[in-house]
Amino acid sequence: MKMHFCIPVSQQQLDPLGGRYVLYSVYLDGYLFCRVRYSRLHRWNEQLRRVFGNCLPPFPPKYYLAMTTSMADERRGQLEQYLQNVTMDPDMLRSDVFVDFLRLVQLDTFNITTKTASLDIFLPDGRNIAVEILTSDTAERVLEVVSHRMGLCQELLGYFGLFLIRFCKEGKLSVVKKLVDFELPYVSLRSAEVENCKVGLRKWYMDPSLDSVLMDCPAAVDLIYMQFLELSQEVRHYGYLQLDPCTCDYPEPGCGAILSVGNNEISCCITLPDNQTQEIIFQMNRVKCWQVTFLGTLLDMDGPQRTLNQNLELRFQFSEESGWQWFVIYTKQAFLLSSCLKKMISEKMLKLAAENPEMQIEVPEQGKSKKIPHSTKPERLFSFSTKKKQD
Repeated sequence: MKMHFCIPVSQQQLDPLGGRYVLYSVYLDGYLFCRVRYSRLHRWNEQLRRVFGNCLPPFPPKYYLAMTTSMADERRGQLEQYLQNVTMDPDMLRSDVFVDFLRLVQLDTFNITTKTASLDIFLPDGRNIAVEILTSDTAERVLEVVSHRMGLCQELLGYFGLFLIRFCKEGKLSVVKKLVDFELPYVSLRSAEVENCKVGLRKWYMDPSLDSVLMDCPAAVDLIYMQFLELSQEVRHYGYLQLDPCTCDYPEPGCGAILSVGNNEISCCITLPDNQTQEIIFQMNRVKCWQVTFLGTLLDMDGPQRTLNQNLELRFQFSEESGWQWFVIYTKQAFLLSSCLKKMISEKMLKLAAENPEMQIEVPEQGKSKKIPHSTKPERLFSFSTKKKQD
């Protein structure tokens, strides 16, 4: 599935010889991931092509004459699509040429050199574990270090993940995003430093029945129990992820909503205009597709604003008796919600694959390749777009 890459802005810069070039600000899950030139991305594409051949998505062509404004905006959009499509291949995500390039551009963007550092990993019960890492270590590598420190079985690493967690007032926590395997946690903290974020370890599956897979590993059981105690104080949905309060367009725009996501459903507790509440549950088999949209512009690229999470909407299309309808949610956690929807789909496919092993096709999910039945190939689509907020 596509990752949440976008390039909402670009800037013209002067090179040391007095020429001009365009610097693209690449965001992943709403946070600044890197700033990079077209020429550097072009060289990376050539390296990937030497390894993977013609299976790569099309890369925007070079222009040998000065670009017009419309040409520059077209290239920005094409680069955005390229990054979204190139991450759909699990073999590419695991390759050295892919990971090494993204590691380098992250370090360069935030002027961080490779060195030894201590990183605090926060657990669901509030404790933290300090681990020694390299600033250039990926989230996948840091997770391995933490799991070894805790005694977590290596074969169970796929059921856990590292997250950016915001520490709010009155000691409350808010899960901001999951760190993908090739992100550098040390660098990601720099991107999110204005929001008082830390790196936390949490389970990463949406199907509560998968708890049984972890019962033979004491360290895994401890993590599940800690997270259960944390969740039980806030929500009534065990195994679900609850988002921060947000707004939606049902039954009319501006209604408050609290979303809990898990067990193959989206549960919405909506505050109606008369202050009454209504709970609506959307089963994932009713959801056809969804889209995250950035409703605004970034004006101060040299200042502290490095996130796209201030003006986001996620809309999904679902079926009801009258046909297909759209449900719109306005939330800073739109990218996290989208990641949860993708996770629930992949878990459903894996469960169906285990029940029907005779019909198999390959479906990638965040760097991992799994077999699923051909008859259950998901038709749900994710897309990301940017548009200016209307006055």
